[in-house]
Amino acid sequence: MDWYSTVFELIDMRSFSNLWFWIALAVAWSSASHWVLGVPYDLVLRARRVGGQAERDLEDITRVNVNRVLYVARVSGPWLMGIGTFLLSSLGILGFFYGVEFAQAVFLLGLPMSGVAALNTATARRIERDQAHGPLLYKRLARCRVYTQMIGMASIFVTALWGMYQNLSLGAF
Repeated sequence: MDWYSTVFELIDMRSFSNLWFWIALAVAWSSASHWVLGVPYDLVLRARRVGGQAERDLEDITRVNVNRVLYVARVSGPWLMGIGTFLLSSLGILGFFYGVEFAQAVFLLGLPMSGVAALNTATARRIERDQAHGPLLYKRLARCRVYTQMIGMASIFVTALWGMYQNLSLGAF
């Protein structure tokens, strides 16, 4: 038996029956819900509870990240939207029309993450528009986190259903 076939027997390269895919999916959604607009959510909780320096730190890091997100959206937004749409469309066609399982897996991760990116951009615009600070800033970041978690739960549910369907229909036990 050669090395190549031994490795591919040990590590299943199909996406939905691969433990590494599910670990990557969990890490991606855990990170997306913890880092709201690039701000760690524990900093939001600490600023709300303690105030003072923690609140100033939160407002500073939020201001920097809001400016960064909005700069990218204003300068490269149409290009990123076009490229992202092209990639997601290509993955969708490859995955669901031609049956490429890896493309299905990346599509089921990328489509909801693009929704989270749009949510983050909209939240950044609201924070900038309202010049949010203090309790209003906490509210905006908390709401963005809850919506991100809702998108993540729906995404994980749909991905799990599709993955189970794929594994049962292809007999990958």
